[in-house]
Amino acid sequence: MSTSAQFLSPSEAAARLGVSAKALRLYERRGLIKPIRTAAGWRAYGPAEMARAAEIAALRALGFSLAQVERVLRGDPQGLEPALAAHQAALEGRIRQLADTVLMVGALRTKIARGSVPTVDEIAQLARPQSDAGTAFDLPWPWGGERFELNEIRPVNYIVGPLGSGKTRLARAIAENLPGAEFIGLDRSADGGAKAQARMAADPALRSRVDQTLTWLIDDGAETSPALVALVVALASEAPATLVVDMVEQGLDQATQEALIAHLRQRGPEAPSLFLLTRSSAILDLAAVGHDEAIILCPANHSPPTRVAPNAGAPGYEAVATCLASPEVRARTAGLVAMRPQVA
Repeated sequence: MSTSAQFLSPSEAAARLGVSAKALRLYERRGLIKPIRTAAGWRAYGPAEMARAAEIAALRALGFSLAQVERVLRGDPQGLEPALAAHQAALEGRIRQLADTVLMVGALRTKIARGSVPTVDEIAQLARPQSDAGTAFDLPWPWGGERFELNEIRPVNYIVGPLGSGKTRLARAIAENLPGAEFIGLDRSADGGAKAQARMAADPALRSRVDQTLTWLIDDGAETSPALVALVVALASEAPATLVVDMVEQGLDQATQEALIAHLRQRGPEAPSLFLLTRSSAILDLAAVGHDEAIILCPANHSPPTRVAPNAGAPGYEAVATCLASPEVRARTAGLVAMRPQVA
């Protein structure tokens, strides 16, 4: 697409703003921005559209839902206080994290002053994400018992693989071996939703957290359902240090998936680390993966799971991309189970 120097294509605008082209389409769907159209019908973003998109992106980075963004843009303060309170809590968590890092830097400097040389791992630790927890275990079937090391756990970790690749077995093994981890299964039907409601009835603080999250998600375009409520209840529990979620998109439509992953990306640094099994491109948008996220691929040939960089051309990138599909396509394969031999 050819545009003048003042007008940008969607991909150019997204790159300039530091967001995905999908995010720009979402802003447009919600009526927050209206790109112009060229004579050929292509979208184009001029200075005015870019200024508005930059405002939206900034508010989203602060943790505002799309509905809250819309209210702010029209001068309505409703909903500002809880959104700002959540952002303040996230900032305070980062301050604590930075304070811990400052102490680590000081300890290394003291070590050097005393004539010792820090190890490479000690230095690298300064750049690692919040969670330094890790584990190592023997891989279950269908692997041959190879040793698997899970280090540098990110706030959001995706587990991806084709049918029969063993990704669910890997997820369960992570939950069993990682201290403080909890596995969230697929019991998110009406029965699972009823159990979630019972948990909230017995725990008012949990209900408050769930209600706040559901309000944010619905404002962002999610559709409430037993599957969503059951998932949010599990995510809002305080005890687990890590949550491993089986097929996070189960029972959720595309708008709900997009709202959910946007919310999970905006949690504070003290929130539990997440391992999300997924085959949905709405959950794992390869163009939007940030530095606080990691992708673990379970190859079709049952080679050991491996971490994959979200960059085209990186080893394993194409294999990850072929595992992902839109929610509409994923719905056609819902309930399918790969045939596998019986194990004694």
